Amino acid sequence: MSEVRVNNLSNENNTGGPTISGITTYSGANFFVPPQGDTASRPSGCPPGSLRFNTDSAHLEYYRGDTIGWVEVEAELTAPLGGGGGETGSNSGLGVRALMAGGDTPSYLSHIDFITMSSMGDAADFGNLSTARAGGACISNRTTIAFAGGYAPGISNSIDTTIFATTGNAVDTANLTFNANGAMGGGGNSYRGIVAGGKNPSGTAQNIIQYYTFAAASDAVDFGDLLNAQFTGAACASSTRSVISAGVIGPSRADNLDFITTATTGNSQDFGNLSIQRNGTGAFSNATRGIWGAGETPNKTNIIDYITIATLGNAVDFGDMSYTRANAGNDGASSSTRGIFSGGGSPASDNDNNRMRSIEKLEIATLGNTVDFGDMTDHASNHHVMSNAHGGL
Repeated sequence: MSEVRVNNLSNENNTGGPTISGITTYSGANFFVPPQGDTASRPSGCPPGSLRFNTDSAHLEYYRGDTIGWVEVEAELTAPLGGGGGETGSNSGLGVRALMAGGDTPSYLSHIDFITMSSMGDAADFGNLSTARAGGACISNRTTIAFAGGYAPGISNSIDTTIFATTGNAVDTANLTFNANGAMGGGGNSYRGIVAGGKNPSGTAQNIIQYYTFAAASDAVDFGDLLNAQFTGAACASSTRSVISAGVIGPSRADNLDFITTATTGNSQDFGNLSIQRNGTGAFSNATRGIWGAGETPNKTNIIDYITIATLGNAVDFGDMSYTRANAGNDGASSSTRGIFSGGGSPASDNDNNRMRSIEKLEIATLGNTVDFGDMTDHASNHHVMSNAHGGL
């Protein structure tokens, strides 16, 4: 075997590196250093599969094409969760975490709670949002959670982010395309979070769908349009499809379900309908099944519906929650096996100023009623909730 030792190689025009054809083997016990730079210096128009190291995020990233752009390379490690039965987490030993942030009591909250999905019990303190707020949307991938928009008071467009692995405060990182209250989060996949609808500061419902790219950590951009202008619904996802419930359309509560293909920008299409017209629902999913629970009809309800995300059609009955409640975590949290509803407005005995702090759970694969999981640290409604192992991941 021949061996060539050189300090630098360039193409014949000295305008870049050489093109290496065929099968190339890099041997040795050391390492390969890819090109590196910050987020602002990302090149565009690269061949799909191009690799670089992002010095801002301290992660490898690869180019998915001109529509998607640069995407962070993420490890998916099976974490020993204990008692949860084979759930998959995002960080070795961390397990599946759900964060619950903000909300109203009726005063606005800034604190963030967390639970480990496999271990039933009360939530613990995680940190604080950059500002107190309620009624925002929440999106996440396996490492990062983003809290977007809401009422603070005054409708906000800010996107706070933090990472699941380390307790601490969230940081104001980017902005939505408009100041939004009652927008639907919960959709998305490992590289893109979807925020849909909501009301602008004048109180007008919007049909705008926007997305936030986790690796870029830059402002949200336009994705397409919903079939209707709507607010205070909820969304969930598989790895390919996000499904969004309407909440309120015009002056009335609605049962509409829209869907999008998460990787492809464009307008939503009709999926089917929930079993009843309601707003203020919570939603979550695993890779195959989407769940909606609670809401106002206008009376508060405990009805739980489910869909098979890959199959268009109407939702059917799953079971009931222990309490009637609404705004029980605007975007619910789940692992591959379990989902939770938390807090919300309720006339039940566990309330303070008509707000609850109880957390209920169900096993997504098994139809039936919820059971008690534990309590949040505060009674709260209209709070942000998301996990690092929802169905979109």
